[in-house]
Amino acid sequence: MSKGGMDAAQGVLRSPPVKDSLQRFSLTLMVNHACNLRCTYCYTGAKFSSPMNWTIGVVAIDRALRSLGPGGRLGLGFFGGEPLLEAGRILDWMEHARTQAMAGGTQVRFSMTTNGTLVPPQAWRVMTAPDLDLTVSCDGPPKTHDLHRRDAQGAGSAQRVEETLRRLLEAGIPFRINAVVRPDTLEQIPLGLIYLHEIGVRHIDLSLDLWTTWSAADGRRLEQAIDRMADLWRQWLPEFSLNWFDAKVAALARLPMSEGFTPCGFGDGEVAVAPSGRLYPCERLIGEDRPDQPHRLPGHVLDGRDTLGTPPPAWERCSTCSSCRLADACDTYCRCSNFVRTGDVNRPDGLLCLLNKAIARSAGRVLGRPGAMAQHQPNEPEPTKDLLCPMKT
Repeated sequence: MSKGGMDAAQGVLRSPPVKDSLQRFSLTLMVNHACNLRCTYCYTGAKFSSPMNWTIGVVAIDRALRSLGPGGRLGLGFFGGEPLLEAGRILDWMEHARTQAMAGGTQVRFSMTTNGTLVPPQAWRVMTAPDLDLTVSCDGPPKTHDLHRRDAQGAGSAQRVEETLRRLLEAGIPFRINAVVRPDTLEQIPLGLIYLHEIGVRHIDLSLDLWTTWSAADGRRLEQAIDRMADLWRQWLPEFSLNWFDAKVAALARLPMSEGFTPCGFGDGEVAVAPSGRLYPCERLIGEDRPDQPHRLPGHVLDGRDTLGTPPPAWERCSTCSSCRLADACDTYCRCSNFVRTGDVNRPDGLLCLLNKAIARSAGRVLGRPGAMAQHQPNEPEPTKDLLCPMKT
């Protein structure tokens, strides 16, 4: 680390503490724009080498830790591109965060999503760290996975990912799967769950592709796929976790969420830092981090401003959602998802509304509680017209 970099980091450590400390803070470092894959649905833009330097990461971590009160907890995520291209630096940042958290009487827990194709020694050390929550991207069996998740030469990545999954399972390393749900893979998603379950995977997160166009017919097919997935989820309970249904049932039953669950902050107790040091309310909005990127938060990680002193983007539930009986159990509080779909952080579109209704309905059916779920059935949404084309952001 250069003397200038050390001075910059120490300058943050010497600055006055934040007045209104938090018990939880979420920080995501986009460690590079580069990636060894060229997934066709990737929303982060062009892939180019722009690694985050040591100082940017250290300053971001120190600021986040200093925003916590005694016993507070920092959730520190690593994002890309493919974050494990920077495995060595991630290991250093993790050690720095542990040391600083211990010295300050706070806690830190790490998280990372990887494409599962890079497992050299340093990458494996990151993946197997006991204080890291690991997620591996896998869309299902090879035919489905390789439809979109190919490398720069056009070769599929499924075989390498399955080898990584089996190695993690054999080593007893806990992890989750992230599987993208798109119109062209809807019929294969339930088969993908079976494939992953047979390998030994027990925790799966489904991620709806918000950046593509969904037709009204796709919406109906999505409802059918959700019904089939609900049957599998119910069959494999209690050893199996599927995020859509777990979260919905917990919300409908008003059960407390686990410590790992973090609601959308969108700049309020949640900040993402680009390799340049620019600040964003959510890592999904960094994209190529152009200077004119409209979603940026004010300031820069090195310019002396405290991110907690910056008011987060305004947010309020839209009037239609407020009067919906499903409102308290609906995940349209994710302002980033709303923004991607409608250009308005306050307003979800028909796709997000359809998704929440379908999950609640299917969960009630397979749990034998349709009556209980019925009392939470939502109002009819506003017309969705041709449905479900996202804003271009």
